[in-house]
Amino acid sequence: MALSDRERRLLAEMEAALASDDPRLQSTLSGGDTATLIRKAPRSLFLAGGLILIGIAILFTGLISQIAPIGVAGFIVTLVGLLMALRSLSVKGSTPRASRPKRSLNDRLQERWDRRSFE
Repeated sequence: MALSDRERRLLAEMEAALASDDPRLQSTLSGGDTATLIRKAPRSLFLAGGLILIGIAILFTGLISQIAPIGVAGFIVTLVGLLMALRSLSVKGSTPRASRPKRSLNDRLQERWDRRSFE
């Protein structure tokens, strides 16, 4: 079911309001999807997946042989693999932000109040 012209115009207005009100949220929501991120970082994701599988194997080896240091080492290897996977997804998906001068909380709240009261 297609959108009517009124609905398209309303949606465009909502997007513009979002972009002006919270540009950080708008840039996050308009960023690439997960499938695009996976295509951009196959090597690091493959390495992270391998580390996770190896870590689980070491963990089970430690559990079966009842040697605690081996189990701990397996847990650490698995944790490193998970962190690598999360980092590769978040780094590839993030967009560089322009640095803005830092303002005080009071200044930001005052600016928001001024924008809302004049609209």
